[in-house]
Amino acid sequence: MHFIAGGSTLRTVLVTGPGGAGRTTAAAATALAAARQGRRVLLLTSDRGPAPEAVLGVALPAPPVGHESPAPWAQPVDVAPGLEAARIAVGEHFRDRARELQDRGASLFDLLGATPLDAEELTELPGAEPLAILTALRAAHTGDAPWDLLVVDMPPAPETIRLLALPEQLRRYLRRLLPPERQAARALRPMLAQLAGVPMPAQRLYETAERWEAELAAVQRVIEARDTTVRLVVEPGPVAAEAVRVARAGLALQSCRIDTLVANRLFPELPEDTAGSWLAGPVAEQRTALKALREEFLVDAVTVCELPHLGRGPRGAEDLAELAGRARSTTIGGSGIVEGDGLTDELDGWSGPGPDGPGGAEESEAWSVEDRIAVDGVLVWRLPLPGADREGLDLVRRGDELIVGVGPFRRVLPLPSALRRCAVSGAALRDGALCVRFTPDPGLWPRSS
Repeated sequence: MHFIAGGSTLRTVLVTGPGGAGRTTAAAATALAAARQGRRVLLLTSDRGPAPEAVLGVALPAPPVGHESPAPWAQPVDVAPGLEAARIAVGEHFRDRARELQDRGASLFDLLGATPLDAEELTELPGAEPLAILTALRAAHTGDAPWDLLVVDMPPAPETIRLLALPEQLRRYLRRLLPPERQAARALRPMLAQLAGVPMPAQRLYETAERWEAELAAVQRVIEARDTTVRLVVEPGPVAAEAVRVARAGLALQSCRIDTLVANRLFPELPEDTAGSWLAGPVAEQRTALKALREEFLVDAVTVCELPHLGRGPRGAEDLAELAGRARSTTIGGSGIVEGDGLTDELDGWSGPGPDGPGGAEESEAWSVEDRIAVDGVLVWRLPLPGADREGLDLVRRGDELIVGVGPFRRVLPLPSALRRCAVSGAALRDGALCVRFTPDPGLWPRSS
């Protein structure tokens, strides 16, 4: 695991959705539309199949053997003026990190009598792709990035949600397995190492844990940054619509902000004389699903962007430009329904959570604790989980943590200090938010004078 130090402000859009929804097309069209407005854009993809090259109409080179660039992606190629695209070097990133780990642990391997693996034996393992993507996110924000916008073609939504949760989870595991307070005797380790004649593994272990903690914290800051948002792509239909709801709840659980729902491959309205054709059924089904999704997302001020079906799979910059040119968006502003030009609406004037950004002050206060002791004798922690349903919710209190499950996703939340002196007395899902009630523990709660 290795992330690059440093940092810069870079508007970042992570594009995901159910498998087969057209994530790569939506990401590429977004990137091209932004570039045509004068932005400098980098489009990254971890897809090692033919889809990115087919959509972009250019070849994305693989990283050369022995790739040692500080950026964990292959050489970017020009797709259009202002737009570069590159494939994340998943395999090379894994091999580089494995070689680095072996080099750092050389003395320990010697102590144990173990033989390090040769370069040819370093075969990519499951889990390599998420770490490579996280490294790429961090690297793009390092130093003086030459881009204004980073668009990332992410894996399908379930994998993306778990990927975005990974830094927080790994940091928690490190704190549990290697608590910093256990390093009290650290000053003695160099002396013990001299007496033993070999480096002390515990010292290297804690040094490595400290480095990982710093690197994970850095990439977590990128994910949680004001200028990082998620764009959900869906081809409207009953099954896909339900998958999007689950994904939306999972993203909300991780506090990820959705800037736009992209409804992709929309059929045109059928002429009246074809109303009885076989296509009438799929068109009606798609329109019904789209209407429901619009109502669900617009009520929370999430922009809904509609991309038409071109009658073919988009191939190259001209098709992407046509797609972006025919895109239309809808959101709800202070004056009601607001119509826009499509894919770049939420890129203009973005300021992140705050009075001028999506969610505004309401978003920054959404996870706050409401004091109802004077009226109901409880404190209420409100956790926004749009898209969640009661059957898929799970809630467990363990010590000073609350474990919340939404469908297949879970998150361990540290309790605010006031709630640590309370017991969970109930919970309910209301208006897209999980409201957890806490009753003060008389033995721990401060007594009023």
